[in-house]
Formats: sequence, C-alpha cells, structure tokens
Amino acid sequence: MSVAGILAWGAGLLFFFPVLWMFTTGFKQEAEASTDPPTFLFLPTLDQYRAVLGRDFVPYLLNSLTASVLSTVLAIVLAVPAAYALSLAKIPRWRDSLFFFISTKLLPPVAMILPLYVLATNLGVLDNVTALAMIYTAMNAPLAVWMIRSFLAELPKAVLEAARVDGATWSVEIRSVILPMIAPGIAATALICFIFAWNEFFFAVSLTATQAATVPVFLVGFITGEGLFWARLSAASTMAALPVILAGWSAQRWLVRGLSLGAVK
Repeated sequence: MSVAGILAWGAGLLFFFPVLWMFTTGFKQEAEASTDPPTFLFLPTLDQYRAVLGRDFVPYLLNSLTASVLSTVLAIVLAVPAAYALSLAKIPRWRDSLFFFISTKLLPPVAMILPLYVLATNLGVLDNVTALAMIYTAMNAPLAVWMIRSFLAELPKAVLEAARVDGATWSVEIRSVILPMIAPGIAATALICFIFAWNEFFFAVSLTATQAATVPVFLVGFITGEGLFWARLSAASTMAALPVILAGWSAQRWLVRGLSLGAVK
C-alpha cells in the first residue's frame, strides 16, 4: 500500500473513532463509561439499550421519521419546478430569485422562533408533528433548489432540445427526460435534507412538548442535574443514528453518482 493510501486509511479511522467509541460505550455499564483512564476491556451488556427502549423511545423515533420524511418529500417536490425555472427556463431576474432563496438561510433560527411560536399557537398546531414538518420544509427548500439547479445546469442541452422537437410538453419533459437523468442528484439532495431535518433540535425543543417531540429532544433527557449518563446516552445516540446510516448505505450507489454529477465534462 502506498503512503497516500496509508494516510487516507489513518485519516478515515481517526474521523470514525468517535463513532466507534460511542457505539462501544453503549454496551458498557455507567460506572465503566465514566472511568479515567477509559475502560477498554469490559463485559458487553444490553442494559443501556433496554433502558432507552423502556423510556418510550419509539414515539420520538416515529415523530422524527414522520417530520423528516414528509419535509424531505415536500422540499424535493417544491424544489424541482423552482430549480427548472431558474436553470432551464431562465425566468426574468432569476439571479435575484436565487439570491432570495439562499438569503433565507442567513436568518438565524432564534430570530424566527417567536413569530413561529405565536403563529403555531394561534393556529392550534403547537406540539404538532405536521407543523414541524412544514417548518423543516421551509428550512430545507432553499438548499434543495440550489443543489437541484446545479444538477439541471449540467444537463446536455441537445437532449432537451430533441425532446422539445419531438413535441414533449413541460410535464413530459420533466417526468420522462429530466428526472431520470438527475435522479442521482435528487437522491443526494434528499439525503442531505433528511439529515438536516433529522438532526434539527432548536425548533423541535421550542415548538414541541410531549406529542411531537423528536429524537434530538429525547437525547437531551439524559443530561440531568444528577449527571451525564454516558453509557445510556451513547446507546440512545447509536439508535438515533441508525436511520440516517441505513438511508445513506441503501442510497450509496446513487449518492456517488449524484455528488459527482457534472464534475466530469
């Protein structure tokens, strides 16, 4: 193996080590997880995972899945026609529109929480997972527009012109020509939107209580005045990371193609 390969493997293991340590700590007892120096040899136990499931972890997991999946689907559905208009149709002042989309990401979440809280209270959707999904959609849609637009801008113009010459309508062009060609890019965009929605904490902790609380809110429950329960928190974090890991693993073929789409001309 070359020196570059050894360095690459070393860097990969270095970045993966915190994840591995979290995974192994979830199989320790609390006394073993808090020792200094750390305990490397121990008898694995599933007590921490049983304790996490005993604290009604499943409802939090379902809330996170509902909000993340729904917001991701809505963000992609809204972003595709918007990105088409900004890349291929070239609407008037399209550069200003692009800047407007990305400018919404510059506003800090803390500046939005008060009007969102008042609006959710007046509409009666406070502590509602659907309302949380709508907020996540608005949060991820600008990013989805920018990413999908970059993929659309790299499409061969000759293919689109041929479809139009054959009489393809706007809907047929998108459904039968454009979407199959940028499917890897859409998969990459969808996964990023899903991860951002899954990990979001500020809006979830501010706008939910018991009915719509998500996994990040659940994890905070292990930080108490009695101390930090490292082993139980590691077990809960491992379970919380599994859906994202499985989603990335199942879509890895699409992700490699999507993230490299347009990189080679």
